[in-house]
Amino acid sequence: MSKPTYVKEYQAITRVLNNYIDGCKQARSSIMKPAFSEQATMFSVDAKGELTGGPIQELFDAIDNPPFRPSPEAQSAIVQVDIVGTAASARIDSNDVSGFSFSDFFHLLKVEGKWTIVSKIYHTHVAP
Repeated sequence: MSKPTYVKEYQAITRVLNNYIDGCKQARSSIMKPAFSEQATMFSVDAKGELTGGPIQELFDAIDNPPFRPSPEAQSAIVQVDIVGTAASARIDSNDVSGFSFSDFFHLLKVEGKWTIVSKIYHTHVAP
């Protein structure tokens, strides 16, 4: 029995993740929205150590308003993609997105032949 390869799936997932990256750089949720399921969620832990987040619309609202602004100098790297069948997880590290640095963790599912982000959790790094 041969081991499965996921090259085409990896390429499709990175295209989805690049929509997120480009939306962050341009501070435009309209660019990243197609990457997410309408039911997607986003969560993090705030500076007080409390859980914060909810529907992905909260991300879109934040991206389209201050303090977020276009950040053409922002740098992001897709650090990891792990795929098994129709499920995947990925990590993106980003620096200088509107002056913030993040580590984002995504869960994706392949629904009706298309990869979509169903959840995001993230960590905001302390500015140097």
